[in-house]
Amino acid sequence: MLVSITGGTGYVGSHTVDAVLRAGHRVRLLVRDESTVERALRPLGVDVGAVEVVRGDVLDRAGVEGLVRGADAVVHAAAVFSFDSRNHRGMARTAVEGTELVLDAARRAGVGRTVYVSTFGALLPSRGRALGVDSPVGRPRETYLAAKAAAESVAREHQAAGAPVTISYPPALLGPHDPKLGDQVTRVRNALRGLMPIWPTGGLPVGDVRDTAALHARLLGGGLVGDRHFGPGEYLSMRRFVGVLREVTGRALPAVHLPARAMLPLGALVGVVQRVWPWHIPAEYGAIYTCAHAAWVGEGVAGGRAGRPVGETFADTVRWLHREGLLSDRAAGIAAGLRVV
Repeated sequence: MLVSITGGTGYVGSHTVDAVLRAGHRVRLLVRDESTVERALRPLGVDVGAVEVVRGDVLDRAGVEGLVRGADAVVHAAAVFSFDSRNHRGMARTAVEGTELVLDAARRAGVGRTVYVSTFGALLPSRGRALGVDSPVGRPRETYLAAKAAAESVAREHQAAGAPVTISYPPALLGPHDPKLGDQVTRVRNALRGLMPIWPTGGLPVGDVRDTAALHARLLGGGLVGDRHFGPGEYLSMRRFVGVLREVTGRALPAVHLPARAMLPLGALVGVVQRVWPWHIPAEYGAIYTCAHAAWVGEGVAGGRAGRPVGETFADTVRWLHREGLLSDRAAGIAAGLRVV
């Protein structure tokens, strides 16, 4: 089966490419810069020469049509994921117009199955209820989440019209090999570098990028019942999040936890300052907002299969950051096989 993938050089996308190839399928990617393919896929052990490449992006109709032409399945994973206010420009257009263009092109090309990669955050605020496949599209008051909620509505409209679209909802993802060092992995790095002494209360579902990628490969086979699936993960309070980091590194990591809702004005102020401040400030409104409004995922809806233990995911993330020179020996602690003194 030929599987065409958008966002294949990103975090979720590159791991999905690996999982799809391991499942025995062929892969075609839509990329703006062909040099990014090797940087993203080679560390995963992917034979880059076996991957077909179409040049373009999700807002380029000709490129998208070339991507889906002759494909048996499509995975639409392209998105601008960031809570950094400097990255907000164009975020909604990429999410909404890109999803409209890819899903419409796949339908017109007669693609047998399209997997749209959403996020649990598209269903927020949860209002305290467990998230499930029947949860309504959210109305989040945050730029990235609002963009994903709007794109979610597009995908559901295609489903309602009878198009063969399946939606996946990844949790907040960690794990090794993040080609672009996105927000979640950066958050772990900042915490271990001592840049995050203050944390919000609340929490969020957390999972392993490799488990979500494996779910995408399974969805292409059509063996799972239903057209909406949550990626495997576990709901973690922010206290537990920091606690797992302590466990895998053996470090004390002093932290103060403040009510998430009370921290929202601070996050909004940081977002304004961040637009003119050249260095990243690790106190993002979007992250605080998510912690304040997220809820657990209901039992039996997380991809039909349990994910790997959260401690394993955290440890693998820290070890990868250390191997890449993005964490010092001291910061990585026992996760890097080093004694903590």
